[in-house]
Parts: sequence; C-alpha cells; structure tokens
Amino acid sequence: MPGLLEGKRAFITGSSRGIGRAAALAMAREGADIVVHYRRSQDEAENVVREIHALGQRTLLVKAELESQDEINAAFDVIEREWGKLDIFMANAAASAFKAVHQLKDYHLDKTYHTVVHSTVFAVQRCIPLMEGRNGRIITMSSMGGEYTLPRYITLGTAKAALESLTRYLASELGPKGITANALNPGVVDTESAKFYGGDNYDQYNADVIAHTPLGRLAAPEDVADAAVFLASDLSRFITGQVIKVDGGLTLLTGGFESF
Repeated sequence: MPGLLEGKRAFITGSSRGIGRAAALAMAREGADIVVHYRRSQDEAENVVREIHALGQRTLLVKAELESQDEINAAFDVIEREWGKLDIFMANAAASAFKAVHQLKDYHLDKTYHTVVHSTVFAVQRCIPLMEGRNGRIITMSSMGGEYTLPRYITLGTAKAALESLTRYLASELGPKGITANALNPGVVDTESAKFYGGDNYDQYNADVIAHTPLGRLAAPEDVADAAVFLASDLSRFITGQVIKVDGGLTLLTGGFESF
C-alpha cells in the first residue's frame, strides 16, 4: 500500500537530530525522498541518511549555515540541479541564546532571527518555483514560547511569534499557487535542546511540565513528526494558515512552572 507521501520530496532543515531527524524518518517511512540538512553535525546527518536509505528512499545531504542567504541558495541549487522539484519544506532549525533581556547583545538577536525567520523567507522564495503545480506544503516549527512567556526565552520566543505570523502571510500569499503553509507548536519535547534549556533544573522542569499536561508525559520527537507527516500529506489539503499545537494539552493548564 502506498505511503501518505509516496513520490514526494521533502527538505527539512536541522534534520540531523531531534524533531528534524524524527520528521525526516517519518516522512521517509511514508514514501518521501528527503533532503537532510545540517550545520555542524555531519556524522549525525550521515547516520540519518543511512537510516533513510534503509527505508528504501533517496536522499540529498546539504550543509548550510542558515544565517547566510548565500548558503541557503547553495543548498537549493543542489536540490534544483539533482531533483528539479520539491513538494515539502519544513523550517525546523533554530538557534538561540537563553538570556534575560538585559544580557542580550545584537549578535544574539541577529543569529536567532536570521536562523528562524529570515532563513524561512529566503528558503520559501526558492521553494515557490519548485512547488508550483505540485500542491506544495510549507511547515514551520513554532514553540509554546511564541505564545507564553518563558524565562530566558525572549530571543527565541519572539522569533517564533514572528514565524507564526510569517506562516499566516505565506498561507495567504501562496494559497493561489496551491501551496499551503502551517505551523506546528509543540509543548516540551524530550530533546537535547530541551535539556540544554532546562540545565541543572531539567528534572524538576520535566516534573512540572508533566504535572501540567493532561496526557501525562513529555512530547517525544515522533509525536511532532507524525503531525508533520499529516500536514505534508494530502489529508491536510484544505488546512492552511494554522498553528497546530502538539503538546498533550500542556497549554490548556499552563499557569507557570515553579522550576523556571
């Protein structure tokens, strides 16, 4: 039986680890060929490539610093040369300095906004001609910090809020071309990034999150990846401009986390 994404081609930024890796593998299981992107972790990216090949799907491996429009264009040049088309783009990669407002420097803001927001604009510009007439799908990765305030999260939280707004604008502008754009807003996902943010308080942080989550656990990367597969598939064909929460109900009960 054909998979939900049979014959599709997907580019997922930050796909060497965490949610990006899980999304790459989930889409490959559903029949998509995958552009695996990394910035520094080449060994991890090559492992993902091998896992996708084991599923019988093709890959392209691209390295790009998403702060650089030139490197984004170079990655898309590879896609255009090798495949000539693209069906799915998932803006998953992020970067941030977890600092309070009085500690921020211009380079902290520049890095986060260029990686999260600017790169998505430039990538989508390259996606449009590759997706036209193919019912293209754009998926962006937001965060609960784009809606709720979290300690030391001001750079990434405001960038994610901007990304959600950008997603709505993309949906409006690209809808006539048959391209949808939606955002995923996960709660707390059990990844290395979450551990870095939680620091020494990570275990207590997790306990507080679980206590505020009706489904009683942290999100796994695979939970978010499966939602991405849905948005990438024809099952989501009439959904656009939406922010879909994949948080186990966490934000229904969010009243502040003592461990923060």
